[in-house]
Amino acid sequence: MRIVNAIVIENDIETAQILNKFGEDNSLILNIIKTVEDIASGLELIKLHKPELLFLNANSENLSNLKRITDLDFNTPKFILMSEDPQKAYDAFKCNAVDFLLKPLDFNTIIISIYKVIKTIEMEISFQNQKLQQIDSINAQHKNNEYIAVASIDKIELLKIEDIIFCKAEGKYTEFMLTSGTKVLSSRNLGEYNGILSENFFFRIHHSYIINIKHVVKISKKEGFYCEFTNGMTLPIAKRRQEEFIKFIKL
Repeated sequence: MRIVNAIVIENDIETAQILNKFGEDNSLILNIIKTVEDIASGLELIKLHKPELLFLNANSENLSNLKRITDLDFNTPKFILMSEDPQKAYDAFKCNAVDFLLKPLDFNTIIISIYKVIKTIEMEISFQNQKLQQIDSINAQHKNNEYIAVASIDKIELLKIEDIIFCKAEGKYTEFMLTSGTKVLSSRNLGEYNGILSENFFFRIHHSYIINIKHVVKISKKEGFYCEFTNGMTLPIAKRRQEEFIKFIKL
């Protein structure tokens, strides 16, 4: 059984206390990271922790700010909406919430909702694994070719390898920076791409970055090693990788 990481967005003290008590008593399935009063004040926390679930007070302010969460560049958390008004269940349906909880909350309904979330996540993981197998097959066919298949949040994209300036670790995700200025977020971690791209002109200069040396225009040695790219950005070269990098670019 997996542990679901969640953030509670609730301004009602009693409801927040019930959820936190539930989290304490059921730590094998639920980890409540923090409780905040509204989406506006919790947005940075959501960006930082990337929770799998949000318990959300279904008041007008939160519902009007919901797009700020769905527009984030990582997998949107699952929602469990909560209200003392049963009519808000319709809003939960419109928001594709996994479930709706009527206040006052009780442990039995909370645990049923959590299991619904777990089932939904596990089904998505199963689908994602199938998609990754497809991508591995595509990349095997295109090995040493000009394209790489990338699993983004909702689709598989074929990126032209020469258009990749660098790849950046974003937690368990990878962000591709392209020459067009476009950023593509992949659901795979950076380490997996290290093996795929290593046979081309790519080098991992840092635990967070793999770069395409074809787009490096300058290497600065002032106050550490830095690469400057065709788009004007600069990235640091980790000390432990500097000697190997110099050999790689044959300086």
